[in-house]
Amino acid sequence: MKQVKPEQGPERKSENTAPSALFRHVEHLHAGRDWGAFLDAGTGVNSSLWGMSLPTSRWCAVTGSRAHAAQVRKVVGDRLRPQDRLIVGNWLDPELLTDERFDTVLADYLVGAIEGFSPYFQSQLFRRLRPLCRGMLYVIGLDPYVVGPARTPAERMVREVGRLRDACLILADETPYREYPLEWAVNALTDAGFRITSARRFANRYREKWVHGQLDMGLRRLAKVTDRALATALEDRIGETRTHGVALCRAEGGLACGSDYVVACEIVP
Repeated sequence: MKQVKPEQGPERKSENTAPSALFRHVEHLHAGRDWGAFLDAGTGVNSSLWGMSLPTSRWCAVTGSRAHAAQVRKVVGDRLRPQDRLIVGNWLDPELLTDERFDTVLADYLVGAIEGFSPYFQSQLFRRLRPLCRGMLYVIGLDPYVVGPARTPAERMVREVGRLRDACLILADETPYREYPLEWAVNALTDAGFRITSARRFANRYREKWVHGQLDMGLRRLAKVTDRALATALEDRIGETRTHGVALCRAEGGLACGSDYVVACEIVP
């Protein structure tokens, strides 16, 4: 595998907020360039609000979920211009945006999220996006935290929350996200014909809101678990994990664990 030595960025004080340190970093990297035609290749509430705040000539966003699309449309509201589009689609579809080109493409947590819509497609994702790019591609991702060693109580708690959430999703016949590390993203982008111009990690500190959000995600799936004794046991485990997780958050000012990352790249001529 090709090697990358990423810059180490500052610790993030919160996660999944807009505008976040990650979006500000993208703006810094993009300074001096026009945003032009902008594609949000895996849109959500945060990335859509950020993208709509930029001086783009047009904005196009894709999501694989009709529910996500409705949520984004509700939040974006009358910011949508006549030339802007919000599309429900799947990158497995070869016809999706096939004849279009974009000056700026954003893949915001798309590598992990696509597992729920196109399992095992991650290895082909950047090759699929490459023909759409005529300028910069920015990839925002999350180093995996449900696998690998946990060296501190905070890391063990984050891993426990993530594994418990994913167990509930699997038992409810849903597919959890599958995150890939920065080094994998850099290698996959390079193999797909991109040249890396920047790669940087941002250390994460998860707050109480994250603990509640992830455990609530699992809790909502328990109604779909057919083994009711198992569902009850999982509900009890979620309650215990929530109590310990919130207490540890308050004791340590959040759970320091892992990193998000931002990769900037452009097509190799």
